[in-house]
Amino acid sequence: MARGVDDTDGMTSLRTALADVAPSAAEVAATLPGDEVVAAPDVVMDRAFDVAAEPEVVWPWLEQLGKRRAGWYLPRTVERLVPPGRRAARHLDDRWRLRVGQVVPDWGGRDATFEVVRVEPPTALVYRSRRGATELTWALVLTPGRSPATTRVHLRLRLSPVAHVRLAEAVGGSFDLLTVAGLAAGLRERVVPGSS
Repeated sequence: MARGVDDTDGMTSLRTALADVAPSAAEVAATLPGDEVVAAPDVVMDRAFDVAAEPEVVWPWLEQLGKRRAGWYLPRTVERLVPPGRRAARHLDDRWRLRVGQVVPDWGGRDATFEVVRVEPPTALVYRSRRGATELTWALVLTPGRSPATTRVHLRLRLSPVAHVRLAEAVGGSFDLLTVAGLAAGLRERVVPGSS
């Protein structure tokens, strides 16, 4: 950093973005759709954030999320660093609707996929996958927010068995935190134009 340059605002923005996806204690303790798929997880990662739109408006944006689909939403400030052909969609597309049993590609490796196990518009979307010996689920749950016309988005990742739990929680948890913070900001820009 150059001498005399104050990066306090940048660090404050980063801390705010990361705190923005912190779930409440009640959300962490709650039973979510899909919890029964990996019933005794070794690792659980919860993230949650608010979007200033109703669940019916937020739902289609989350339904089309993914590799070789609409992409992974990031805010414009970050997407400027991504080659144009790899940026996430900024429009809705009906061809990316999901159905139970559908298999969609994932970024977890060349052959990594997710199977859709639950689709309940506009409240719950649950995926499952196997990575080696590890079974995992990823649930996206939408509920009406505390304020009118808002949505609370709760994401939960459950994994078992996990050979190195602390490593998965530290490294995997940090990666999950950063990617979901980016997703929250990018989703808000798309759902609520002008929110950036």
